[in-house]
Amino acid sequence: MTTKAIHRRYVAFSDAHYAGNLVDGAYALKLFGDVGTNLAIEMDGHEGLFAGYSSVEFLAPIRGGDVVEAEAQLVKKGNRSRTVDFELRVICRGSDDTGRSAVLESPLVAVRARGTAVIPAESK
Repeated sequence: MTTKAIHRRYVAFSDAHYAGNLVDGAYALKLFGDVGTNLAIEMDGHEGLFAGYSSVEFLAPIRGGDVVEAEAQLVKKGNRSRTVDFELRVICRGSDDTGRSAVLESPLVAVRARGTAVIPAESK
């Protein structure tokens, strides 16, 4: 059974809304929704219904021009509930003042969260 899903995405400069090309935290939560849906489909054959986050930590900035990796990892599986840990990592940092981009030696953890999804009874 699949217990992890990963998506990689280029962060467009048009997604940056703040000084320094910073991207808002909702960007990470949207990616968590996408990768969490991917995990639910692979595990249960259904998109599931997201109930909410029990924790969210914003640890480092995400900027336009970055390449990020969003991961959803199953932590606990109940009859219909699924507890999932999410992590968003910056794996490439977008261009700096010199116009150069860089692959990071170690991914930079930008956001962590834990959430719960529910599989509708009729889809079990």
